Amino acid sequence: MTAGVRLLPNAVTVVALCSGLSAVYFALSGRFELCVAAGGIAALCDALDGRLARMLDASSRIGAELDSLSDLVSFGVAPALVMYIWALQGTRLGWVVALVFAVCMALRLARFNTLLDADQPPYAKEFFVGVPAPAAALLSGLPLYATLTFGEGWWSSPVPVGVWAVVVAGLMVSRLPTLS
Repeated sequence: MTAGVRLLPNAVTVVALCSGLSAVYFALSGRFELCVAAGGIAALCDALDGRLARMLDASSRIGAELDSLSDLVSFGVAPALVMYIWALQGTRLGWVVALVFAVCMALRLARFNTLLDADQPPYAKEFFVGVPAPAAALLSGLPLYATLTFGEGWWSSPVPVGVWAVVVAGLMVSRLPTLS
């Protein structure tokens, strides 16, 4: 197998990372519909990179680390900044909510990475501990999706957006078993 083919999974991971960063760029420009598209591309790439690595027998420790870093940016930092720019900027606790979301994502991914090396019962492979990164990013975006679909409403006010973000952050670091 050529080196280029072996690098394909990591290239897909880099596209996911770039998509997450692009979501922030689009938020800064007020193009929130493009934030949603960029997040969707990041999620699609995240679903593909690991499968490609296994299919091509190109799994590597650097690929696993790159995937985790990409997840932190694309599903933790980017959604936190998009929420902040969209609905929480200028509020008393908006920045704190964004920080809590991003930090909970980092904690969630750190726990996930350490559990990969731990001995676990066979059924544990069917479940995640806490809500996974892409699902948490999707859940955190529900108020924005609702606003883009239905227009402004109670769901786009800073308090519900902030409370929702903190609830999703809590689900990420919870011990709630989530189907893999």
